[in-house]
Amino acid sequence: YDGYPELQRALQELIRNRLTAVQRIQLTSELDEDEILTNVLKSDIANLRATIDTADNATFNRVGDELFQAKKVYIVGMKSASPLAQFLGYYLGFVLDNVVTVNASFGDAYESMIRVGPEDLCVGISFPRDSQMAIHAVEDARDRGADVVAITDGQMSPLYRMATVSLLVRSDMISFVDSMAAPLSLLNALIVAVGRQKNEEVSGTFSQLENVWSKYNIFGKT
Repeated sequence: YDGYPELQRALQELIRNRLTAVQRIQLTSELDEDEILTNVLKSDIANLRATIDTADNATFNRVGDELFQAKKVYIVGMKSASPLAQFLGYYLGFVLDNVVTVNASFGDAYESMIRVGPEDLCVGISFPRDSQMAIHAVEDARDRGADVVAITDGQMSPLYRMATVSLLVRSDMISFVDSMAAPLSLLNALIVAVGRQKNEEVSGTFSQLENVWSKYNIFGKT
């Protein structure tokens, strides 16, 4: 390590990776009931600020480029990261026509990626405690020749060590619930960046959708 602050961050990351849900609940019990809302909101804000302070625009832009260049994009997120993977896959689907969201809820994590290979991109999303199914799915994609983008919280993450490029984002939480405020914000930025490169096509897609929504009164009368 270059100095004590770097060592301190590594130790904090190690502890986060090892805390069980029971231990996290014990931390929650120490909070004053009247301060829970304030403390949780402040924790989310701190995660956002920490992510902003360490953000690397060059790396961020590289991920956007790799999404466009990939033959097929596989998005992997299990456990608490599953909603993030679904969110990213849903909106990228409006921009790209080659997106596969790997859904472990139905036991098809590996089946969904059976054709992954060179020229493909695997986006792995994982935070402590990391799902071994997600790690193995991303590892398999890498071994088959796919590039890997890791969206995780630090350099000690298993995903970070196998990734071609990584986007680091803070997800610290003072309870058994993972804080997804900063990861979700990062995904929002990634979706906007990718969509902007195909602005006219995305506009056309949503124009068609608006016609369908209007025809079938999907959102009700206004």
